[in-house]
Amino acid sequence: MGEIRKIRTGRHCVFVMHVHLVFVTKFQREVFTDAHLTRMEEIMRSVCADFECELVEFNGGDNHVHLLVNFPPKVAVTRLVNSLKGVSSRRLRQEFPGLVCHYWRANRLWSGSYFAGTVGGAPLSVVRQYIEQQNRPV
Repeated sequence: MGEIRKIRTGRHCVFVMHVHLVFVTKFQREVFTDAHLTRMEEIMRSVCADFECELVEFNGGDNHVHLLVNFPPKVAVTRLVNSLKGVSSRRLRQEFPGLVCHYWRANRLWSGSYFAGTVGGAPLSVVRQYIEQQNRPV
């Protein structure tokens, strides 16, 4: 838990920001094996490092993956997602030629959509209460 709560600093800010990402294969086709997921984790860890992010946790099934990413405020989640999906799709195609048959029509491994949810910190109700209880100057 201490690893997830690690406070990071930037030039002008202090932050702890995490996002839970879920990517699903095109048409939810069941294509991944353990070998695919193991290599994908390495690829996604490398992409995260390029964005000065940290892949805290990774796992998946035969048609989807889950990522927990610690990211700085200067990183747009959409840019990170596009890079993660694009690089992983391209590298997996190169390294696992057997996957090519699953790249349906438009040569895409991933569905165009994804899930992104912020995680960590206090529940919204606690944050809201904390803000409400601040002492306003008279």
